[in-house]
Amino acid sequence: MKARTWLAVAALVAAIMTMFLAGCAGDDDAGTDRFTVGLLLPSRALPRWEQSDKPLIEQHLKKLCPGCTMEYANAENDATTQRQQMASMITNGARVLILDAADTRALRSSIREARKEGVPVVAYDRLAEGPISGYVSFDGVQVGRLQGEALLKAMGDRARDENVVMMNGDPTSPNAASYRKGALSVLAGKTKIVRSYDTPGWSTANAHANMAAAMAALGPDRVGGVLAANDAMAAGVISALKGAGVRELPPVTGQDADLEAVQRIIKGEQYMTVYKPFRAEAAEAAAMAVALGRGEGLRDVATTTTDSPTTKRIPSVLLTPTAVTAGNIEQTLVKDGVYTIDQICARKLRPACDEAGLTR
Repeated sequence: MKARTWLAVAALVAAIMTMFLAGCAGDDDAGTDRFTVGLLLPSRALPRWEQSDKPLIEQHLKKLCPGCTMEYANAENDATTQRQQMASMITNGARVLILDAADTRALRSSIREARKEGVPVVAYDRLAEGPISGYVSFDGVQVGRLQGEALLKAMGDRARDENVVMMNGDPTSPNAASYRKGALSVLAGKTKIVRSYDTPGWSTANAHANMAAAMAALGPDRVGGVLAANDAMAAGVISALKGAGVRELPPVTGQDADLEAVQRIIKGEQYMTVYKPFRAEAAEAAAMAVALGRGEGLRDVATTTTDSPTTKRIPSVLLTPTAVTAGNIEQTLVKDGVYTIDQICARKLRPACDEAGLTR
């Protein structure tokens, strides 16, 4: 074969090999952006999980990684169910998990198994135990401080002599301990905390039962304020107070800025809630998940570190919560697009919204 022919053949082979290798590299690059992120939420007891967190996380994942898919599961407040859901997601090939643990201790072994399988876990909203790779939440102690400060402000000059009931969160959640710590740092020595209850499942029904027990011990009209750790429990507290015939409701705190809670604030039944910007929380969790799924570190995402009982210096993002009362709903929730005025001010609430300056 002539030299010129050999050169032509060699050039053709080289070109084919170049195209083949480029194609392989392209497949590898595409593979890094075509993976599954598992999202595991703890319950449907709080409206925010299904209505805010799930769609927002999925939206941000798609924005950061258009080729990625999300597999979703809700544990219905059952740790055993959540363990099974985690195992199923790992078996089905999820490359990274975002986990809001139904029970932060009970999920420790499942998180260890995920680590063994090379699947990093991002703790979302509450810090699970075990080898967590990243953590996104809010400053829980500050949430409690905001609630305590608002309660003192609502009680005013009579605060020192008032009976306060503390309706704490689920004892299995480390968030509940942080909220309580923050609240006590403000309330201790400035009012009379006469009853303190844990509320399994953060449930409205359990809070109702606890409040009924408090009133049975104290008398319905001898409760000067209630520090309820979230809005679901605030609903139970207010229901119990109304059921006992209390006409002038004491100030009641909350958290999560649920729509029904915001409407209770407008009506004067609930004094305040704590708004945690879920869009920012969801965005940070999605950013962590995509970075870990691509095999990258979290140096460009995390702004601080957090220690759990089992793991030190977990890369973390801790966002800032905001107290919301009737006077700043428009400047917070409406401004951030959480709710519109029309969503908050249903027909029956128009007079109260007019008084609060929300409708003009």
